[in-house]
Amino acid sequence: MGKFINPFTDYGFKKIFGQEVSKELLIEFLNDLLEGERVITDLTFLNNEQLPIYPGERIAIYDIFCTTDTGEKIIVEMQNRSQVYFKERALYYLSHAIVRQGVKGESWKFDIKAVYGVFFINFLLDENHKLRTDVILTDRETGKLFSDKLRQIFIALPLFNKTETECETDFERWIFVLNNMETLNRMPFKAQKAVFEKLEEIVDVHSLSEEDRVRYENSVNAYRDYLATIDYAAKKGSEEGFEEGFEKGIEKGFEKGIEKGIEKGIEKGIEKGIEKGIEKGIEKGIEKGRREEKFETARNLKSLGMTSEQIMQVTGLSLTEIESL
Repeated sequence: MGKFINPFTDYGFKKIFGQEVSKELLIEFLNDLLEGERVITDLTFLNNEQLPIYPGERIAIYDIFCTTDTGEKIIVEMQNRSQVYFKERALYYLSHAIVRQGVKGESWKFDIKAVYGVFFINFLLDENHKLRTDVILTDRETGKLFSDKLRQIFIALPLFNKTETECETDFERWIFVLNNMETLNRMPFKAQKAVFEKLEEIVDVHSLSEEDRVRYENSVNAYRDYLATIDYAAKKGSEEGFEEGFEKGIEKGFEKGIEKGIEKGIEKGIEKGIEKGIEKGIEKGIEKGRREEKFETARNLKSLGMTSEQIMQVTGLSLTEIESL
């Protein structure tokens, strides 16, 4: 087990960002994430399990659900497992947080506060190859902001490959630390940003109580079991893919072989046909030449006064052919 906790575990992520004692870390991270856009001075953690408004509805359970001092709602999630409808799930979570702002009675005029969704994802989102994807509501034609009430930020952790010395912004420093925390022997960037000293205290495995250590170890085991399952599925899929590919390759090769064979056969056939045609043409030409020669001889003999019977005997032509000259 490393010196610092693994932030990809359920326990580790909530230990860093989801408890009152570490609230400062979440505020600092969100401000670095939204630098130049807005500043959060305080936030309050809300119940992360949102019960359905109507019977039969799904329960929405967030990793971290909080509200800022100015009323905006922020959902923060760490997602290790790739899901087919993850984007839709993220949208559902934000929509749920918007709908729950509705107030009963005629006095409420749909004055909703903005809802932010920050999603750390330990996989690639479709074909997107960006570390950070910001989703906002804009006019399709002009690109102008239509509403600032819904905002999604997806952070694809596997796409971050900067070294410690290459990190230039506080946001990059956060991502470096989260990506490498379990293997670090020291907490970097403390000279650049004081909050990393606080982070070092929070994530030091040796500072955990016996009870928290057991919870963390259980969380690590669950995370490693998940990784082992993924590795096995990938290996099994690779083996099955190889077998299927091998069979398909043979099948395709057989089809290609037949195709090539027919193609080659046609080429050879054409070559032989031309060759044979030339031979036949020469034969026919010679034969025709000899026949013309016989007719020419017959004409000459006829002009000398020889009878048709005599000419027939000399040339081999028929009586009808000789008389037609």
